[in-house]
Amino acid sequence: MNNENAPSESTEPLEPIELPAIEFQSPGRFAVHNPASQSSLNPQAEPAPFVLGEHTPLERFSQPEQARSHALAMLQQAQRNLCIYSHDLEPWLYHHSSVQEACTRFLLANPRNQLRILLRDASRAVKEGHRLLSLSRRLSSNLHIRKLHPDYPNEALAFLLADDRGLLLLPEVGQPSGYALYQDPGRSRQRRAQFDQAWDTSMTDADLRSFLL
Repeated sequence: MNNENAPSESTEPLEPIELPAIEFQSPGRFAVHNPASQSSLNPQAEPAPFVLGEHTPLERFSQPEQARSHALAMLQQAQRNLCIYSHDLEPWLYHHSSVQEACTRFLLANPRNQLRILLRDASRAVKEGHRLLSLSRRLSSNLHIRKLHPDYPNEALAFLLADDRGLLLLPEVGQPSGYALYQDPGRSRQRRAQFDQAWDTSMTDADLRSFLL
């Protein structure tokens, strides 16, 4: 029985169908923008290559990175006490992961180690959540922060003292220029006396106290 709808059988070979060529033009290179990593936003700081208690020359600096490298060297090498006399806890200098880590190691190395911080104005540090304020909440037994008494005469400068031998001094508030001394007990003792007198008349700050609670 023949099926009229069935395809007819052909003995001729089927010719391949040629498709028209497709033209392709590259749109060019694509730039991939990945978000900056936290490490690039807050790169690891390197300490200055000087030994606390041995290096005697005066080291001047004029850039924030240089100031931080000297501060970090002293914070990492201190073994007994640290004193920070500051306007607003200079975030460009102290609000850094490397500084926080150095202070943490110093405070945990010995229960007798002490870090004292005197501020003229704590409002900025509280508002921005300064790293050392956060650290003082965790290690409140040997990290103390107080505010300078407004009636106490004090110089408009900032300094860091390390073990009564190291001194980092910023003679102008807000300016990243100054000098570092790694072995100068004389000048360090003078600044320590200035710090202790100011500390004895210092006071707690309402904003600072609420932050630390």
